[in-house]
Amino acid sequence: MSDNKVPSSSIDTRFGDLQIRRVAGHIGGEVQNLKLSAELPQEAIEQLNAALVRHKVLFFRGQDHLDDAAHQAFGGRFGRTVAHPTVPSPSGTKLFELDASRGGGRADSWHTDVTFVDAFPKISILRAVTIPAFGGDTVWANTALAYERLPAPLKQLADQLWAVHSNDYDYGADRVLVDEERLRHHRNVFVSAVYEAEHPVVHVHPVSGERALLLGHFVKKLVGLSSAESARIFELLQNRVTRLENTVRWSWRQDDVAIWDNRATQHFAINDYGDQARLVRRVTVHGETAVAIDGQRSRTRSRPEATNDARIDEVITATA
Repeated sequence: MSDNKVPSSSIDTRFGDLQIRRVAGHIGGEVQNLKLSAELPQEAIEQLNAALVRHKVLFFRGQDHLDDAAHQAFGGRFGRTVAHPTVPSPSGTKLFELDASRGGGRADSWHTDVTFVDAFPKISILRAVTIPAFGGDTVWANTALAYERLPAPLKQLADQLWAVHSNDYDYGADRVLVDEERLRHHRNVFVSAVYEAEHPVVHVHPVSGERALLLGHFVKKLVGLSSAESARIFELLQNRVTRLENTVRWSWRQDDVAIWDNRATQHFAINDYGDQARLVRRVTVHGETAVAIDGQRSRTRSRPEATNDARIDEVITATA
């Protein structure tokens, strides 16, 4: 859609030269006519950072000039990029690859990326390499707005809670069908080393100062509560995150890029494209430990045992 066909009321022009079309009412903006590159001036990177904090997720069409190297180099403008702690990257990269033809390629459960480490990523940059003819959309939710709209008694409860996050979570809990190959990949690759971290259920965004819910499928239990009590309270708060009016849905095209603020969002890749090819690659930018409203920081509960995989050792160091 060209700019002259877009109502002016839907265009956000508050971020310098960026022209951002609002995609949904409370989250998401499409940045128009910008070619992503590591060569962008620092002012443009600062504008993108500011827009990201405001809109939570930014979308870019037609970035067909990006390859793996250019994608990683661009991500490096936002901070130190890190590989996934357990899933091997494509050779010579730190990219996290989701390939629907392989066991771990469908992220069809609500989550915030890599919250099973104490300093989880601050920004994720996802590039569409191969997109199905239909289906395969991704949905993001605004976790700051979810907290803001909690009634006061629920805010008071959430403010006091801490949760244990782990990559060894109940993989089949929210999935109607669990493919054996995907379950095997989860056990043998994703959980090849087990991580656990404790995070406040409500954390303070380090840039905006907003309070946001920090939940998603990596939550195993709430600290100090039984499994049954944890499950009930988790469901109550998690359902607030994923209310439809709190979300934005993006229909991918080839070579699209999405950048999201991992500190203020959850996302879900819709698994409705059958056996069609779907391949996306993610650059992940190292973040900081989350800060609770009383100033306490997230903490590690356990580290994986020693491994010969130097890439995992690098990520452990990066997230310490």
